[in-house]
Amino acid sequence: MTGFDVYSYGMISASTLHVLNGSFPEPDAYAEIKNTYSMVGGEAANSSIVLSKLGVNVKLDGNWLGKNEKGFQTINILKDFKIDVDRLTLKDDYRGVEEIVFAGGNTRTIFGTYCNLLFTTKQWNEPVKEDIINAEVVCLDPFFKEESLLVAKICEELKKPYVTIDCAYTEEIAKNAEVIIISGEFRKREYPNVDIEELFQSYTGKAKGLVVFTAGSSDVLYGRAGEEIKRFTPYKIKPVDTAGAGDSFRSGIIYGLLKKWPEEKCIGFAGALAAYICESFPGVLNAPDYIELMDYIERKGWVI
Repeated sequence: MTGFDVYSYGMISASTLHVLNGSFPEPDAYAEIKNTYSMVGGEAANSSIVLSKLGVNVKLDGNWLGKNEKGFQTINILKDFKIDVDRLTLKDDYRGVEEIVFAGGNTRTIFGTYCNLLFTTKQWNEPVKEDIINAEVVCLDPFFKEESLLVAKICEELKKPYVTIDCAYTEEIAKNAEVIIISGEFRKREYPNVDIEELFQSYTGKAKGLVVFTAGSSDVLYGRAGEEIKRFTPYKIKPVDTAGAGDSFRSGIIYGLLKKWPEEKCIGFAGALAAYICESFPGVLNAPDYIELMDYIERKGWVI
């Protein structure tokens, strides 16, 4: 791919989803596996898949993959979605990050190797400035330390908008983002005793761009420095797979930026896209194209 709309830099992993016949078992108990799916994990990878299904040309870079069955499987899935994976590195004698997910009842239990990836030695590529120059918008995961920060700095230098997720309001990546999306999971872990509106003001007090707080089926908060907090009530659905909700919401925001929509429309579109993913199984692999999403919105009677 020589031309692309979005440069996506961040987390990519092999993922295997086991759907259980019943709930996840207690220790020393048994559960039957009903179905198994080969998937892709990682925030940047999943956001890239959803964007590509919407017709966006995406170039993906990030952590290394193993030159093994799981690594090739991950590459092939991404290629099937027409994502440019030329930058991705397959390493000899390297396992690569992977996750195993057990879905039972209303719960998901995840086993993975993310701590080995993030908290040992560097296991990801250096970003290439040319890729950022050639993109309209950048999808940035904040997890890769100096390299993620370098992407943000290059974007700032080039006046290139980037959309990021889950990082502290004191971090430079958060301060200079066009949009920063903070999940309820991140807030509960990092700021467990801070009032949500107080925390929101801390983010908008530091951020140059739009701040968005998501929280599952609870209201989305969004706004900018000096503005009143705005709220968006998520669409009412019957979710069957919520794992890709946050990644698809970010994809919707990025799509709106590419279309130069006002922020209210971006939020509504992102909410509808996340709803579609949550009502699909397995969600991200069944992401809609633009026409399918518009038909879904029309059937639901939603106005964006």
